Amino acid sequence: MTNQHMTEKITVREMRAEDVEIFVRGETAQGWDATPDKLEMRLRDRTEKGAVPIVAEYDGEPAGYLTVYPNSIWGALGGRGLPEIVDFNVLEKFRRHGVGSRLMDEAEKIAGEYADRVYLGVGLMSSYGSAQRLYVKRGYVPDGSGIWHGNEPCPEYAETVNDDDLALYLYKDLRK
Repeated sequence: MTNQHMTEKITVREMRAEDVEIFVRGETAQGWDATPDKLEMRLRDRTEKGAVPIVAEYDGEPAGYLTVYPNSIWGALGGRGLPEIVDFNVLEKFRRHGVGSRLMDEAEKIAGEYADRVYLGVGLMSSYGSAQRLYVKRGYVPDGSGIWHGNEPCPEYAETVNDDDLALYLYKDLRK
């Protein structure tokens, strides 16, 4: 990954420890149940699992983040040597300014250093609507394994809860 890539007002860089509190404050302010645990884990995973957590800044202010796991073991395509994009978030006040697209551009570039295909899981709640639309516009398609809850596929006709752990896995071929 290049250290920084500038597109107009958006800079993408590696996540730093000081970003954790900024995002927790921002997510809490918009009504999300935010704690530092998730982002601190992403920083640890950089060393322990080779993860690549990145941040997009808009006019110098941290605006969004995601993490690429180059050889993910989770989800529908886990354990197949494929990169997974996880925990993609853009603070609401920075949405519709290209922040998410720039993060995904960089994530796909990173993923392409490891494989020809990348995948991700997207939540099914309406709060994931922006991400769902973005992924379709970028060429992601369902992998065909149905919906998952946590790290397990949901059996047909099973009752489940539509929470943050309910996801549909999508993939994109990076080289056509």
